[in-house]
Amino acid sequence: MKQTIVLAGATGFIGRWIIEEFQDDYQIIALSRKKVKTNPNKNIIWRMVDMYSMSSTEKAMEGADIAIYLVHSMQPSTRLNQGKFEDTDLLLADNFSRAAQKNKLKQIIYLGGILPKDKYEISNHLLSRFEVEKTLGARTTPLTAIRAGIIIGPGGSSFRIVSHLVKNLPVMGCPQWTKSENQPIDVFDILSLIKQCAANPKTYDKNIEIGGNEVMTYMDLLQKTSKMMNKKRLIFSMPFFTVGLSKWWVSIFGDSNINFVSPLVESLKHRMIPSKEYEGLYHIDFTPIETSIKRALTQKPPALPSFHQIRTEKNTVRSVQRIYNPGKHNAQRVAKHYPIWLSKKFAGLINPRFDGSILRFYLLGIMLLELQLIEDRSTPNRQLFYINGGVLTKRTDLGWLEFRSILDNEYVITAIHEYVPKLPWAIYKLTQAKLHLYVMRKFEKELQRLK
Repeated sequence: MKQTIVLAGATGFIGRWIIEEFQDDYQIIALSRKKVKTNPNKNIIWRMVDMYSMSSTEKAMEGADIAIYLVHSMQPSTRLNQGKFEDTDLLLADNFSRAAQKNKLKQIIYLGGILPKDKYEISNHLLSRFEVEKTLGARTTPLTAIRAGIIIGPGGSSFRIVSHLVKNLPVMGCPQWTKSENQPIDVFDILSLIKQCAANPKTYDKNIEIGGNEVMTYMDLLQKTSKMMNKKRLIFSMPFFTVGLSKWWVSIFGDSNINFVSPLVESLKHRMIPSKEYEGLYHIDFTPIETSIKRALTQKPPALPSFHQIRTEKNTVRSVQRIYNPGKHNAQRVAKHYPIWLSKKFAGLINPRFDGSILRFYLLGIMLLELQLIEDRSTPNRQLFYINGGVLTKRTDLGWLEFRSILDNEYVITAIHEYVPKLPWAIYKLTQAKLHLYVMRKFEKELQRLK
């Protein structure tokens, strides 16, 4: 009987190739934010999921044996998205880890990035991937973490940037980071490793770093790619290029969104050479880099089904804020202290009332917000409130607030999801939205004093 893989990030570069290459050996449940419209491949089960919702994530993973997690820096699904990508990624990984444990999965496989071993302070992008790894492995489900550098293959976004740079620039004055060493790896070699790790107890709770069999700089990769594309390019180093200039340079000439490019460029300063600690756990005949480049330039990625457009409330808000928690307080303690502190902070002008079930915020006798604690979905490490009333709320059937303990209580995440404000949008962004961020910054300082 085939084992069932649930695939988060199924519509991305690696996810599409996993569906293509694994479907004969596994039953695949592919997850997407959108509902499938037409699915030509009846072997694949597509499930719609909101990965910000724990209940939705739990339901999407039902019946699976193994989970593969490929989610990085999801595009905002709300009109206003307040928060850093690394905090959002942390929250999504925690949802996934909890859902895997509840569904009693046998294994999570996560594809992240090689941890740098050079003198530079680790970039936010790579640090975020490491935090996601730790969060996915924080519960009872065994984690196999695969850490790779640049992955080359048809449809890959990182190599697409390289090929666009070669295509668009006859002369390339390259930033200093293009001299950083790495070991690009072929997408099919990564797929081989994932297959060898799936349901393999020897790989449980291991972090396997992997690269191709050739060490090269990013400048070498640009030169090899220009040769394979039959483009004569003058490529040289320009040390005075700043990181900021590099982001714009790569974004404009690499035909990529600046928000996507920024964290990647910050990571390219590192020497990305994998350790060999667990290389005895797998066997791969590595693909030559020239073969990988040729395939990436000439082949198309596997097709996806068509999806319905997401129909959502127009003016929704998501705000994800990470708060440092040196006292290691759990989410329940933090949630109870929040309204008490808020009342003191605003000298009674804002008057919260909490009876253990309903939390209301009043201003001069007017109820601003009403939140209901959902006890059967809450734990000491997660407090969930539905937003179901108040003059600042337009929709009383949509939106929730949560306090979440993360990474062994080192941080608390306060998150508002799918909230629909009553204020006109332009006014909301300049008033209530900014006030919320101010309050969260002040509450972080309060939490550092709480004993």
